[in-house]
Amino acid sequence: MALGNRYKTAPGAGTLAAFILVLVFGSPWYGDWVADNTDAGTAGGWWLRLLHWPSWTFDTSDSLRDVIVGDLKAILLVVLTALFLYLLPGSQLARARGTISQFFAGWASYVFAGGFAALLATLFLTNPSLLGAFNAAGNGAAYGLFVGWIIGLASLGGWRGTR
Repeated sequence: MALGNRYKTAPGAGTLAAFILVLVFGSPWYGDWVADNTDAGTAGGWWLRLLHWPSWTFDTSDSLRDVIVGDLKAILLVVLTALFLYLLPGSQLARARGTISQFFAGWASYVFAGGFAALLATLFLTNPSLLGAFNAAGNGAAYGLFVGWIIGLASLGGWRGTR
């Protein structure tokens, strides 16, 4: 039996899409591929490189703390996306599933999550600075602006979790 849309929640679908984006496009393998095969001077190359922004690495020789702090931006991006998807009222106030407000709520969630994830992750760097935090937040918000439509599409048509 197919589960269909009646079991899909907007926050759950958006969070799953964010997790898959970070898992696939933030991976070291994708990072190596995009660095070797794209030109940053073209729009397509720029966008493919932007997809690698919440990059993560996993090295078995690193301690657990080093892995978590190094990958904090990617972890926070997924967690904050879920949080903002639950908190943004656009899809809660929509009378019908699949309205444009769900799309924009999902997109906005990713913009906010990208900005805040970068801002918070900067605080755990060795020498954090206010300027560095602002630059990182701007980069995270830009990532969310250009990639967040995918989260908006994923959350489109889902239920809010409670009926």
